Amino acid sequence: MAQKSYNSYLTAQKQFDDVADKIGLNQSIRELLRQPSREFHFTIPVKMDDGTTKVFNGYRIQHNDARGPAKGGIRFHPQETVDTIRALSMWMTWKCAVVDIPLGGAKGGIICDPRNLSAGEQERLCRGYVRQMAKNMGPTVDVPAPDVMSNGQHMLWMLDEYEIISQGHYPGMITGKPVGMGGSLGRTEATGYGVIYNLREALKVLNIDIAKTTASLQGFGNVAEHAARLYTSLGGKIIAVSCWDNQDKVSRTFRNVNGLDIDKLASIKDSFGTIDKEKAIQMGCELLDGDEWIAQDVDILLPCALENQLTPATFAKVSKQVKIICEGANGPTTPDCDELIKERNIYLIPDFLCNAGGVTCSYFEQVQCNMNYFWPKEEVLEKLDQKMTSAFHAVHNLACEKGLYMRDAAYVIAINRVAEAVKLRGWV
Repeated sequence: MAQKSYNSYLTAQKQFDDVADKIGLNQSIRELLRQPSREFHFTIPVKMDDGTTKVFNGYRIQHNDARGPAKGGIRFHPQETVDTIRALSMWMTWKCAVVDIPLGGAKGGIICDPRNLSAGEQERLCRGYVRQMAKNMGPTVDVPAPDVMSNGQHMLWMLDEYEIISQGHYPGMITGKPVGMGGSLGRTEATGYGVIYNLREALKVLNIDIAKTTASLQGFGNVAEHAARLYTSLGGKIIAVSCWDNQDKVSRTFRNVNGLDIDKLASIKDSFGTIDKEKAIQMGCELLDGDEWIAQDVDILLPCALENQLTPATFAKVSKQVKIICEGANGPTTPDCDELIKERNIYLIPDFLCNAGGVTCSYFEQVQCNMNYFWPKEEVLEKLDQKMTSAFHAVHNLACEKGLYMRDAAYVIAINRVAEAVKLRGWV
């Protein structure tokens, strides 16, 4: 039987529509918020190292900026689609609103595989992206950041191109920059740490000792690695990690039922999160199929990779032992799977709350750039912990008070905040 395909944009709209119905959202506001306010589709010609010119497709989609400048990453991915970017731009709006930072939602992408591009080709691609978007981005308009397969060096090239065009210094126009060049300490850890701050608070309200829990993790990029590091430092045990092998073009699950050594595992991965399978075997790991991460007998599942990973088909493999699903990725659960999670009474921490640590720390980076004064790492992480903890309890308390699913409670808070901003501005 063929695997059902899912469109992330339709998923984002259905999630929004369901909650809009619950709160009786005004029809005009509903029409405004269920689609992006602006879309930019463009081509980027890049002179390749061999002297040829290759044309790449780029996108920037701004969903809503009623609460502040649009904010969102730029993905580099060979299978990127415009609908995925639309969905991510919507989720960014809700993400900024649920943690109550004064930003809106946007997302960008380039259809490319940076693993197959030289450093010079990547630089020319980044600069070409900015040349197409310079009139419609900036510190008071739309502030990009790194995302899947993009990094701080890419952001710095983009900043430099923007400053050449704008003839000034504008370090707040982009976040995720290298430390020392306008980047914030703590930004590397922020998204993964935010995931675990949420998980820590969830375990507290469920009266579960984190030191007695086990987890299985999908992904081993920046978010997953730092989530794993903090979770294990708090006493939890990760027994399985799934990641993509770029050389063999397959995903694999690395398992050790006695617990994986995350520091050692991180030392044998490449910059794109691929774990060296031979070295992992020497460390005592079993190699399983990539989708076996979801079938492990653990207390916590941490999907920290891509969209549409928890579906009715894959959920059938989920162990009866699982008590919590912590969505480190954007859109890892499909709407038809949400219903199954509810039936099993699994506690879900929804993506745009769970992984909001990244954008929260990006906001801190903007603030520091605008002040031209930078905080020590401890202060950044303390402020991040406070923000994430406060947002978690607001959502949890509303869910308990109104008898709502956690995802719906997070949407109620976020949508109401954005709708209020739209009304106050007189847009509807």
